[in-house]
Amino acid sequence: MAGGEIQEGAAGSEGQEATAPLLEKEKAAAVYVEGCPGCASDRRKAANPGIPYLQFFHVWSIILVSCLPISFIYPFLYFMIRDLHVAKTVEDIGFYGGFVGASYMLGRALTSTVWGMVADRIGRKPVIVFGIFSMLVFNTLFGLSTNYWMAITSRFLVGSLTALLGPIRAYTNEICRPEHQAIGMSLDSTSWAVGLIIGPAIGGYLAQPAEKYPMLFPVNSLFGRFPYFLPCLCISIFCFVILISCIWLPETLHNHKLDKIEDRANGSFIAHSASSEELIEQQVKSVPTKNLLKNWPLMSSIVLYCIFCFDDMAYTEIVSLWSESDRKYGGLSFSPQDVGQVFAITGGSVVLYQTFIYPQIDKILGPINTSRVATVVSMVLLFTYPPMTHLSRPWLPIILNIVSVLKANCLVSIVTCCFILQNNSVNQDQRATADGLATTIMSVFKACAPAGAGIVFSWAQRRQHAFFFPGDQILFFLLVVVEFLGLVWTFKPFLAIPEKFPQN
Repeated sequence: MAGGEIQEGAAGSEGQEATAPLLEKEKAAAVYVEGCPGCASDRRKAANPGIPYLQFFHVWSIILVSCLPISFIYPFLYFMIRDLHVAKTVEDIGFYGGFVGASYMLGRALTSTVWGMVADRIGRKPVIVFGIFSMLVFNTLFGLSTNYWMAITSRFLVGSLTALLGPIRAYTNEICRPEHQAIGMSLDSTSWAVGLIIGPAIGGYLAQPAEKYPMLFPVNSLFGRFPYFLPCLCISIFCFVILISCIWLPETLHNHKLDKIEDRANGSFIAHSASSEELIEQQVKSVPTKNLLKNWPLMSSIVLYCIFCFDDMAYTEIVSLWSESDRKYGGLSFSPQDVGQVFAITGGSVVLYQTFIYPQIDKILGPINTSRVATVVSMVLLFTYPPMTHLSRPWLPIILNIVSVLKANCLVSIVTCCFILQNNSVNQDQRATADGLATTIMSVFKACAPAGAGIVFSWAQRRQHAFFFPGDQILFFLLVVVEFLGLVWTFKPFLAIPEKFPQN
């Protein structure tokens, strides 16, 4: 095609013959500004066409450290609420525990969009650094909580001041070339899965150390007086290491307008050889885009994403409270260590499933059909939880782990489908904004889920002898209802498929 244009130029006048090569050179030249961090990042991408493994690992570590404060509390949440003396009965423990889980998500829901706007104004790196520092401080204070309101406040501040998902997803797209963005998008899922391994393991094994390891942690020591400080301290130390590593985190935000042609003539711009695709990617930011709220393929996929995020968060809250409650209330009488093992095994299976199994299933069924099958299987699995109270060891932990692994992999299949739909519903220049919008709405649902699950758990304990789904059976039945709504949403006219989405 380029050759045809040159031949046409050669067949024309001398003016056209002189102008055509200049236009071709201008199309093939990427423009960089000296001193602009965004241009420096683009220059590195142009010079290094390979996958940026080192930068991907750095981003993966940041996402991981942002996931740990969410997952590490569930193995000991039941016991922490009990030890804070705010709840006197198992019903009250479920009620108050739900609001501890919800406070983090409420804070994130209120500030995710704001932090995204700040990141677009002053840069991604300052927001990321501030978020990690805030996480270090307030997560440590959570471990030192002496009353219920201190725990609620510190969790809320961790969520509101560390809303990293929007800026870090935008940063991921900006540090890699277009052909490597699919790998970058997968960092979110894999780091979350690893967080499900490390977080609950830290919470399960390190909570109440004076009781588990009295030789190392005497009762009158700091960790004896604050039995949940040790897991918080370990995560805060990890935050400190990642915070120090951010010294070498390059900024990617441009500090100039790429569409000011008159500025190019004053000599402050330097042209470098690059592909026309990269130049278009730089200049497309100045093209007006449509309102995301009117993009129904995007919004319908976000609704589907939020339904299953609500289901996932409510399921995590219910399973942690249910497994640690006494058998006479329909629970399993598990310890924090037992619950931590279940979550750790589940997280490990998600990593393997996402890496080796899901891509093959997706090739056969496609993302949408895969999500439908996964939803049906997940609904069936939920009905197997209440009968587990009649099992005894060693079969109980084995069966619970198998069912939990299958359930988690069903949910991650559906969420991955939602990510694919969202990224195919918008242009490249709108993906970061779409991710921020999805994070905000999703966080609202995740804030409501633990509180709602805790309230329903408290209510379920008072109906142990009811005729219709007695006791904890009603908890898992309500989760089935939520997933049924999600299944219905995967069909037309609710879910709109993007035009460029590959059909099966």
